[in-house]
Amino acid sequence: MIDSIEDKKLQMNRRLIRLVTIIGLVLTIFIGYQISTTQYFSVGGPFQNFIARIGIYGPLLFIVVQITQVIYPVIPGGVTCMVGHVLFGPLWGFIYNFTGIMIGSICNFILARKYGYSFARAFVSEKTYQKYIAYLANDKKFERFLIGAFILPGFPDDFLCMVAGLSKMSLKRFVAISFLAKPATLYLYTIIGLKGIQYILNLL
Repeated sequence: MIDSIEDKKLQMNRRLIRLVTIIGLVLTIFIGYQISTTQYFSVGGPFQNFIARIGIYGPLLFIVVQITQVIYPVIPGGVTCMVGHVLFGPLWGFIYNFTGIMIGSICNFILARKYGYSFARAFVSEKTYQKYIAYLANDKKFERFLIGAFILPGFPDDFLCMVAGLSKMSLKRFVAISFLAKPATLYLYTIIGLKGIQYILNLL
């Protein structure tokens, strides 16, 4: 009976997260359309000027958005990284992006450690959960895998931060791995994403 109740809660949480993700995707497409058809979000445009006028609150608001999307993915992380790059420039955009992502990643680690497997399990499908949770059988293997996953594209980094929280890895070790593995690839993927969008927009 208890297992049945827990399964129902899990499925309900997964459906809610999927719904929020779909809403975020629609919002992303809408914003992308606005960027491509109006000057409001362009470099030096009204939105960037507004961010500049509100001073330190602009970066703080952006960092909060970045933290939120790591913990609860409303807008794809790659999109917010590109927005940060455009709004604040290559240097400060990277710093604010990395700050938000690091804080969000640490939060995921701590939340999974505090609330356990049921918390992490709600954010992905059962197939994905079983695939990555299996790495916890070998601590050294998981650590090497985590470094590679943070460096290479195609892995669910935010969920893997939760998996790390379920492992025997210390928070200090997790932070060290994140600082080593995330910065270069974060900058590289942001630039590649921007170039890709510019190329597509030039074709339209």
